[in-house]
Amino acid sequence: MTTRLILAGLLATVTGGTLLGHPAAGSAQEPARAPATSPASRPLTADRPDFTEGASTVGRGVLQIEFGYTFGGDWSGGNSVQTHALGELLLRGGVAADWLEFRVAATPVTRVDSRESGASETGIEDLYLGAKLALTRQAGRIPALAVLPQMTLPTGSTLFSAGRALPGVNLAYSWDVPGGLSLAGSTQVNLAVADGDDSYPEWAQSAVAAAGVGTRGGVYGEWYAFLPMGADAPKEHYLNAGLTWLTADDSQWDIRVGVGLNDAAEDFFAGVGAAVRMP
Repeated sequence: MTTRLILAGLLATVTGGTLLGHPAAGSAQEPARAPATSPASRPLTADRPDFTEGASTVGRGVLQIEFGYTFGGDWSGGNSVQTHALGELLLRGGVAADWLEFRVAATPVTRVDSRESGASETGIEDLYLGAKLALTRQAGRIPALAVLPQMTLPTGSTLFSAGRALPGVNLAYSWDVPGGLSLAGSTQVNLAVADGDDSYPEWAQSAVAAAGVGTRGGVYGEWYAFLPMGADAPKEHYLNAGLTWLTADDSQWDIRVGVGLNDAAEDFFAGVGAAVRMP
C-alpha cells in the first residue's frame, strides 16, 4: 500500500507540474485549433487514452479508428495477476448528422495469474455497442454535453464474458477554462455481474484536467472510480496521466500510466495507442 501511495503521489506531482508548465495551448482531449465547418477539417478528438469520453462527436461521414495496448499488474496478497489488452479497438462512425455517432469496440485480453501456476488465459471481451449524441456546446459556465447509451453483448470468450447483455448510459461534459486549460468528466451507470452471477448497477465517475503542449500535443491528469450499488463488490479508485501528440491532422498517438488508489483497484497500468481519422 505504501508503494502505491508513493507512485500516486509522484504521478500527481508530475501531472500537476506539467499542466502548470503549459498554460497557453489547448487540451489533451481537444487540441487548440480554430473550429471549422467541415468535420474533416476540425481538430481530431480521440476518446482515448483517458477513461473520460469526450463530449464531441467525429462528425457526419467520418470514420475514426482508435486502438492501443495496455499492460496491467496487480500484486496484492503476494499473488501476481498481469493482463495484456492488445487491440482496444474502437470504431466511431458519424452518421446522419454531425451530432450523432455510432460506436463499436472489442478487446482481446491475455491474463497471467500466479495462483494458477502462471497459466496464461487468452480470449476476447464482450462486444461493446453504443452511440454518442452531442447535446450542447459550451455556453459560459454551461458545459458541452453528450449522452452515450451503451451496452455490452455476451459475445466474448467464456473466461472474459459476463454471459448476458449489460446496458448502461454515460453522460460526458467538458469546459474550456481561462488559461488554456480544459476540464471534463463523466457520470455513468452500467449493469454489472457479481461473482455470484447476480446483476447490479455500477456507477462510474471521472474528472480530468488537460492542457496543450505546443500546437500538436496535450497532457492530462485524471481520477476515476467504479462504485457498485447494492452488491457485495468493492469500490475501485484510480489516478492516471498521459500525453497525446498529433502526428498529422488526421492521426494521433498517445501514452498513459496509472495506479490504483485503494486495495481493491489494480496496482499499476500503462499503455500506448493511436487514433486515425478517415474523412
